[in-house]
Amino acid sequence: MQNDTVKNLLNKYGIKPQKRLGQNFLIDESVLEKIITAAEISQNDTILEIGPGLGILTFELTKKGRQVIAVEKDKNLARILNEELRIKKIKNTKVISGFKLKIYNSLFSILDSYKIVANLPYYIVSPVIRMFLETENKPELMVLMVQKEVAQRICAKPPRMSILAVAIQFYARPEIVSEVLKTSFYPQPKVDSAILRIKPRIDTNKITNNHEFDTKKFFNLVKAGFSSKRKFLISNICGKIQISKSECQSLFEKIEIDAKSRAENLSIDDWIKIYGEIENIL
Repeated sequence: MQNDTVKNLLNKYGIKPQKRLGQNFLIDESVLEKIITAAEISQNDTILEIGPGLGILTFELTKKGRQVIAVEKDKNLARILNEELRIKKIKNTKVISGFKLKIYNSLFSILDSYKIVANLPYYIVSPVIRMFLETENKPELMVLMVQKEVAQRICAKPPRMSILAVAIQFYARPEIVSEVLKTSFYPQPKVDSAILRIKPRIDTNKITNNHEFDTKKFFNLVKAGFSSKRKFLISNICGKIQISKSECQSLFEKIEIDAKSRAENLSIDDWIKIYGEIENIL
């Protein structure tokens, strides 16, 4: 049924999905229900929807929440969505055309409490998630449709950690709600997707035990650790902080972490332990 709706809307307005913008429209109603359920939307919620496309998900969100703010990069799709909202007489939704940082900066200043629901193309997943997790006005919850492989990388545990996994898990608790087959979209993408639920930590100080924790230095340390996958952690980190290998070895022994581990083997707690020992010389 949703497949017909999508095709009818495309035909009605004489447009085609833009491959360069990663436009693959959701057509599976059961997946829509899973997204709505995962977002736990109440009648008092403001929902920020990124990449609403033709509004298939938007129309469902309007039924559940108090307000929907839909940000669409494609001006044609934004125009179509506005028209369809007018036809359906939906008044609790605002459509914003564009995808520049200043748009979100202005939204942060007016949004009090909000949740994010989005169907994100691969190329913007990491910067979008980091942007919202690193701002002071964090969302209550993020429910995202992303490529399955990306979702798995974000939710990875040792020994499959990556810089992306560390970055997201430092700020939030991610989990995969459901895998989504590529046949759930039109046009059909080449890979399967997943519904990713991200719950931001209220206070990262609780996991760092340090109210003056310097996140810039911390992530510089993490990047150093992942700088050469073939090298042991001791080689990557000692090169960064410029201390002798013997001193570095003693440091790792003190915090009970194997210096011959590789970065992908470390948990968030491990990275915080290392940082705690060397923050003064970073």
